[in-house]
Amino acid sequence: MDQRGLFMGNRGCIHRDRRIVRPWQVRRWITCVLEHKGWVAPKWEPGRWTPLFFWDEAVALAAGHRPCALCRRPDFDAWLDAWESAFGERPRVDPMDRRLHADRRDGKAQRRHSRAWTDLPVGAFVVIDGPGGGGEPVPALVLTDRLVPWSPRGYGPAVERPDRGPVTVLTPRASTDVLSHGYRPALHPSAS
Repeated sequence: MDQRGLFMGNRGCIHRDRRIVRPWQVRRWITCVLEHKGWVAPKWEPGRWTPLFFWDEAVALAAGHRPCALCRRPDFDAWLDAWESAFGERPRVDPMDRRLHADRRDGKAQRRHSRAWTDLPVGAFVVIDGPGGGGEPVPALVLTDRLVPWSPRGYGPAVERPDRGPVTVLTPRASTDVLSHGYRPALHPSAS
């Protein structure tokens, strides 16, 4: 199985030689297709942006990315439509990226928020107890009637989705609101 996943992301130049040296360089964290009109991303080139690979778009959204306006224009337009539905305005890119950045970072750590299970949209990521209920917390993709635990190896066997109580959400608040207002992320086939 190709471990690159379905999408790649861009946070600017975050590498030196073949080492990741910072979590981001720019506020514009985008999710791109693997190839666009014959162009393939540079890899490990000095001073060039560092391509990151995502299993699917739900993973990319949980990491704080949004669709690219160039290589994924129809998805970007759908994102803007859902953003406008969620927030009552169709933003320009810079204000949107500032809001996404504030929602995804708490200093050096990932910002998380709490929601009720009943308010979670398909495509969001949450934290659940690991296998057997007593294991390490693991991220899981929210689907209509189940959760699908995720690891760098991909999606695992589905578990029942709770229907009450609060949960810790990994997908940034604004992105979760966009999902709640109609944006449908591309999911890896193994999620179903």
